[in-house]
Amino acid sequence: MAFSLSAKTRLLVVSPHPDDESIATGELIQQVRQFGGEVRILLLTNGDNNPWPQRWMERRLRIGAEDRRRWGERRRTEVTQALAQLGVEPASLHALGWPDMGITDLLRGDLPSAVSAISASLDEFQPNLVAMPALGDRHPDHGASHVLVRQALARWGGPAPELLAYLVHGREGSVTGRIKLDSSVGLHANKLAALACHRSQMALSGKRMRRLADRSERYLQVRAPASEGQALVLPWTPPSGLHRWLHLMLVDGRGARSWPWGEAPVALDGQARVVLHALDGEAPGPRFAKLYMNLASPWIFDRWGWCEL
Repeated sequence: MAFSLSAKTRLLVVSPHPDDESIATGELIQQVRQFGGEVRILLLTNGDNNPWPQRWMERRLRIGAEDRRRWGERRRTEVTQALAQLGVEPASLHALGWPDMGITDLLRGDLPSAVSAISASLDEFQPNLVAMPALGDRHPDHGASHVLVRQALARWGGPAPELLAYLVHGREGSVTGRIKLDSSVGLHANKLAALACHRSQMALSGKRMRRLADRSERYLQVRAPASEGQALVLPWTPPSGLHRWLHLMLVDGRGARSWPWGEAPVALDGQARVVLHALDGEAPGPRFAKLYMNLASPWIFDRWGWCEL
């Protein structure tokens, strides 16, 4: 491991939904507790916008607001049970109750409030190790969570913690710098026991969830990319046939801004790369961009997602 654990470790796990903490960090949590360190779980949503498992388990077709609220309470109970299995007491769970499948909209519509909520958790717990979703995770709540945590950390006045990014949805690709957590058969078995506490999710998707949790826990140590003197190049060159539906969002120290693709401050450079231009100088802290379509779709995962500039 490229990072060390001790009795002084204060691990903050940022979990967009109940079950992410078990799938992605179940063994890390146990190791921190074994060393005598402290663990805090920052649960962003209650996972209430999860209609298909609810329809399956409750034998109902229509899901109303009250049904969703009740389902969210059920998932909150399950995550408390899972954390107890991992050796984490209920008082260490801090739930924000944000809208499930709505973190991107929250980021776009009320970035200061969202950042303040995360900053408050940083102030209270004072972590020296933070595990959060990877920017490249294709679930929109996960990628947006990464952006919010990084923005909150950039504004936070406390000592900078070590940052670990975990991937649940998507593939690691050729990203360098990932580290594998050393573990044991016992820790892994207990992690799967914690996952089993999420009964509402296991009922319909148990094989998929176990497959995700069976992977070795791998983390990317997050470092801000070097940017001095570099053009703000976007990694996407979307086909012209999609331009009318595309939007570009930019998040940095000045806030969140969005444009239809045809009005976005982008241009092709001499190497046929899409480059951001006409921005108002250097912005403090990290800068992220997201390409997305404003079209209703049953497919919840991002096609393009986020990049850090």
